Amino acid sequence: MHPEFISLSLFMLVTSCSPGPNNIVASYSGFNFGILKTVPHMIGVIFGFTTLVTIMNFGLINIFNNFPILQEILKYSGSIFLLYLAYKIAFSQIRSDNSSNNPVKFIETFFFQFINPKSVVVSVIIVSTYVEKGENFINYSSWVIGTAFFFACFSIMFWTLIGKFLRKFATNEKFVKVFNYIMSFLLVSCIATFYL
Repeated sequence: MHPEFISLSLFMLVTSCSPGPNNIVASYSGFNFGILKTVPHMIGVIFGFTTLVTIMNFGLINIFNNFPILQEILKYSGSIFLLYLAYKIAFSQIRSDNSSNNPVKFIETFFFQFINPKSVVVSVIIVSTYVEKGENFINYSSWVIGTAFFFACFSIMFWTLIGKFLRKFATNEKFVKVFNYIMSFLLVSCIATFYL
């Protein structure tokens, strides 16, 4: 077991369950399209983030340490994508039969993790803090990657269920429209936090 497993778990709980692009889109999707249609987004987040942590752990972190400008590039490109997504959410068509598609597909969500500023920062922190080189490298790496996977599953399911639960209160089109505007605003607010 990782000697700092409790610390690692608390860090992942706070960072994964706090509002962020993945979680906000999950709530929006759960609210507008239901759990089943949100599954591609959920799987994209889970495997995208876990893959990011794995790649970061096995070498990408050295590139980020040597070329910090890359983090800035990712921050700006991720922000542009989030603005586009916020626009799609705010002005999405409301259909009572939930026949419209989820605005984000698996492949988009999977690759978004690599330009999502929050995901990149969290992966850099957990790898640099909780993985050490040497004889414990594989053991610590396994615990860090496994913990990242678990909390990615937990947080994305939690936020999707919040959206699904709130759908019960959507008694008219105006409520749905206001909810979508709020989700769009929260997504834009996430961008602001990247630059503070």
